[in-house]
Amino acid sequence: MTILLQDGDLLLRELEETDLPLLVRYANNKKVSINLRDAFPNPYTFQDARNFLNLVKRQENGMIFAIEYQGVYTGNTGLVPGTDVYRKSAEIGYFIGEPFWNKGITTKAVTLLTEFGFRDMDFVRIHAGVFAYNKASQRVLEKCGYHLEGVFRNAVIKNGVMCDEMRYAKIKE
Repeated sequence: MTILLQDGDLLLRELEETDLPLLVRYANNKKVSINLRDAFPNPYTFQDARNFLNLVKRQENGMIFAIEYQGVYTGNTGLVPGTDVYRKSAEIGYFIGEPFWNKGITTKAVTLLTEFGFRDMDFVRIHAGVFAYNKASQRVLEKCGYHLEGVFRNAVIKNGVMCDEMRYAKIKE
């Protein structure tokens, strides 16, 4: 196992084959998928997990990580670099299994990954789009020093319902 970032009992590390059964268990949950883009399948199968692992292994920039807490795989986080004139920016994303909600794990993971993006990847801006109804994710970003930059009205359609997207960002100090 390659540990890339650590804060106490929380690690951001490479996603491994042994994580897949837990990935399927956590991801195959409507309470999780309701907050993620449609590219995140629901229901979530073992083949979906295998496809995701293959995608992660092919990534050139190595910026998708497993979140491990107290020795247990709990979810994923990653940075998607911008291109062209947006090459100094990145989008951050994350998901964590429901058994680990409200424990501060996501806040720690987002903090670690944000610091990594600014320090090691030389990004100057990291942003996230959050569905308006996802108050927990908005709180995570705010705790991590992200600021609400704007509300994109009726920008998202999820399960046939239009909703606003809250756009948060953090700028390198």
